[in-house]
Amino acid sequence: MVSPPRRLPPIFLPLLTALLLGADAAWATPVTLPQTVPVPYVHPPAAGNLPPQRLGEVPVPEPRPDNKTPEEPAPPSDQADEKKPPAPPDPRSNAPRAATMPAAEKACRARLRTLGVEFTEHPPEKDAAGCALPWPIAVKALGDKIGIKPDALMNCALAETAARFAQDVVSPDAKSTYGAGLKSISQASTYVCRPRNGSAKLSEHAFGNALDIAQFTLTDNTAIDVGPTPDEKTAKFLARLRKAACGPFKTVLGPGSDADHERHFHLDLAPRRNGGTFCQ
Repeated sequence: MVSPPRRLPPIFLPLLTALLLGADAAWATPVTLPQTVPVPYVHPPAAGNLPPQRLGEVPVPEPRPDNKTPEEPAPPSDQADEKKPPAPPDPRSNAPRAATMPAAEKACRARLRTLGVEFTEHPPEKDAAGCALPWPIAVKALGDKIGIKPDALMNCALAETAARFAQDVVSPDAKSTYGAGLKSISQASTYVCRPRNGSAKLSEHAFGNALDIAQFTLTDNTAIDVGPTPDEKTAKFLARLRKAACGPFKTVLGPGSDADHERHFHLDLAPRRNGGTFCQ
């Protein structure tokens, strides 16, 4: 037996009708969409006064302050290229020659004779370039049986210093090292009117105040050359002479100093402040 269908109470009929009519109206009314989608804002987690940033925008950090000290501006080209003023002329260039030989020159010559130095007087040397040798001597020997070849034109002070060096340093060391004393010195240059190599300043050679030694010859005729690659025995001998020369001579140069002195010792009496030396 089939039960008859249940009916809603009459009170629910108006409510059901209203619901159905509202649903139909909602589906029947079109929905208007906005043309652009608003971009949401992201606020910082902490409260502050910074403005909100849009999503998708990458914040650019502010550049760090440059704490480096700014470089000094380059000098103007006219200052950078400004040439240094020329060095004042050497006072020896313009020194007048006395009418008679000074007492110091006479005393020096007396000491040379005591040392056995052979020399002759030579006329004065003077050049428009500034070279000057007012009281030169031509030296033939630096002592008893110690020759110098060829004859060397120099001032008396240099001759005395060279003679003492040859007699008191070179000859005793040669005899101790080689069993033979010093017979002669081969000089490469004494008085020459010229500037220093690579400079406008006059060389000490221009005043007869420098001696270049290229070779020592011993009494047994052993020849000892000054050069860049001697044997060990010769190297030690030359090194001792070079060291001993620094002091009596104010400038000592040789192999290793520069290319111009690879094959000789340069010894001079350059006037330096407080009697200083330059030995290299």
